[in-house]
Amino acid sequence: MSYDQMKRKNRIAQWAFDARPILGRFHLWLEDVDVEWIRGDHHSDLNDVISFVDAGMERLLTMAMAVTALGTKLFGRYGEGEGLDKNEMNLVKKDADAISAYALSESLWYLTRSIPENHAIMVCLGEGLMPKAGETLEMGANPLLGFGRIYARPRVAKFLDARVQRLINDVTYRWDDFQREIKGAGITIWGAAVDTLENTSRFAKGAKTGPMTVLHLFDQPMAITNQYEGYMGNLILPKEVIDTAKKESLLIDFFTPRAKVYHAIQLAYPDIKKQNIHVWTLQGKGREPRIGGLWQEWRDLGVHLVDDEWTVPTGGKAFTESGTYAPTYLVGSWIDEKKERHLFITDGYAASAEAFQAASLYPSLNLEASLSVFSSKFKLPHYQEPEIMHLDPDAVDFSERLSTIFGKSLDESTVQGYRNDILQAKNAGIPLEKRTLSADDFMPEKRWDVMAMTGYMLPEPYTGAPGVEQVSDDTYRVTVRLSTPKGDRRTTFKLRLLKSFEESRLVFKPLLNRFFSGENYKQRAVKISDSGRIRNELQTLCSVALEYFGANGVRVFFDRIPNEVISPESQIILREVLQWYKQNHPMWFEWLELN
Repeated sequence: MSYDQMKRKNRIAQWAFDARPILGRFHLWLEDVDVEWIRGDHHSDLNDVISFVDAGMERLLTMAMAVTALGTKLFGRYGEGEGLDKNEMNLVKKDADAISAYALSESLWYLTRSIPENHAIMVCLGEGLMPKAGETLEMGANPLLGFGRIYARPRVAKFLDARVQRLINDVTYRWDDFQREIKGAGITIWGAAVDTLENTSRFAKGAKTGPMTVLHLFDQPMAITNQYEGYMGNLILPKEVIDTAKKESLLIDFFTPRAKVYHAIQLAYPDIKKQNIHVWTLQGKGREPRIGGLWQEWRDLGVHLVDDEWTVPTGGKAFTESGTYAPTYLVGSWIDEKKERHLFITDGYAASAEAFQAASLYPSLNLEASLSVFSSKFKLPHYQEPEIMHLDPDAVDFSERLSTIFGKSLDESTVQGYRNDILQAKNAGIPLEKRTLSADDFMPEKRWDVMAMTGYMLPEPYTGAPGVEQVSDDTYRVTVRLSTPKGDRRTTFKLRLLKSFEESRLVFKPLLNRFFSGENYKQRAVKISDSGRIRNELQTLCSVALEYFGANGVRVFFDRIPNEVISPESQIILREVLQWYKQNHPMWFEWLELN
């Protein structure tokens, strides 16, 4: 056996050993592993650690992303929404989100059996709480991993769950109290920002590029105190542009006129032609009231506003109807084959989890990101949004101040909608006192480290990463990227299903979804793990309908479950299932109450 063959054999063996909890849970066999280094010094693919966790945990987390990407692509109803009406399309999207959220949640649960005993992973920001079907409300919230989800050893998980519920329900218990108790108990929390299925609509419609799963893990929890999802303005530039502007005493942030941003770019890159400045921003008629002014500013400057026809340097086609996270990896300058300089930047806005994830890439990719908190309404231009979000929602003259911003009298329903947006952000601890924010504003220690992990379900045009590829009848190739301040690498796995395709479908499908599909829950062997599994799935599938009480209780309000999230027929089954478990296994389900 040659040296290279032995090296590969050792690599596969080490990855299989470290990732065995996840591989075993999903009945997968690791056939092969390839590691490609994009950035960073390395000596051995087995020993080099580029994050704040140890080598074994780094491999477990990478495998979690691979398994989530694989399971979603195979069993998430990819492409089944094409040509369907809006309601049917939304159901396909819900199923896709449910598979991705379930696969990642299960992976995190199993990998934290190997976590240090005094550590925990806590989800602080999640994507899917806010309905975003064409920026309207008809879709309802998606299955997601949201604020307060704890993955740790049982003793630590119970301790943290109780504190998280206090954060949510007790107005006298604040972030500083939470931090003080955590440090006093000697517990280390790794905070997470999660989007288990980025570009859900593209996935459901069968687009050839884009869908992925994204997990950012930090060496501390974010200073967020409740579920939150909103919109944030974001401008992301190479650090070189910001540093050059500072030398000229120029302030560049999200609200800087784009002519001044263009001037700063020219200072940083004197040789650049305006047509070689490529600005990526979300597009679409529904977004024009909010960022149409930004589009026009860039057009007036003569730069290139990226559209769906543009071929990115990797050879793929850009898309602008969604997907604000992935383009961040392309931000920067390069020289083309004609020896001309190009620059790619992103501008506009994004959902909060995506905006924060993109902003937190700055230490790894040498970027600068400026954020601003927006409301959920698409009525006013971007520069007026901070005026709204800085208002005191409890002030007696709130309605008058809001009407002044709009320049007209507003009805009570509109006023209440904006008041709710501000209260939601305020109650979650989102910094509203500042006009612009950076990723640092969400991190309590200010000095922080990050692991940015992406699992690719389909090819990703901005980085050139491949999606899930079928190698044989039961074997698939899956690629995951891990970016940190210390390095950047792409790992490609060859994974084989150990069960038939249909049996594997059940392995990746949430238990409650299986019951909705007709599986007989009364004849199925019940295990104590069903209790935690069902609790986890309720939190994922219908978090908007749950209320927490006591030390560990969860109350399900069926009248709060949107029909778009769980159909009326499935809600009937859900109630029957929960009642049956509660009646037949009262000790295991003492935490559950139905309303």
